[in-house]
Amino acid sequence: MKDRLFRDILPRVEKPARYTGSEVNMIKKDWDSKSTKMVMAFPDVYEIGMSHIGCKILYGLVNETTDHLMERSFAPWPDME
Repeated sequence: MKDRLFRDILPRVEKPARYTGSEVNMIKKDWDSKSTKMVMAFPDVYEIGMSHIGCKILYGLVNETTDHLMERSFAPWPDME
């Protein structure tokens, strides 16, 4: 899947960094070792969601605990619909 993403999909979008999942200050945790796993789904595009202070606070608070893990998800830009 990752090969297809880089080969077939990302060259067609306006800003590929929206979809690669390797942004600055991303908290990386071992998915299998955490008892609570959740996804915060923001109902707008990546740039809007990442600038939302409430999302930054919630993401930081959840991920600073040892047993919890939170990932983020954003609505796609029209180039990926």
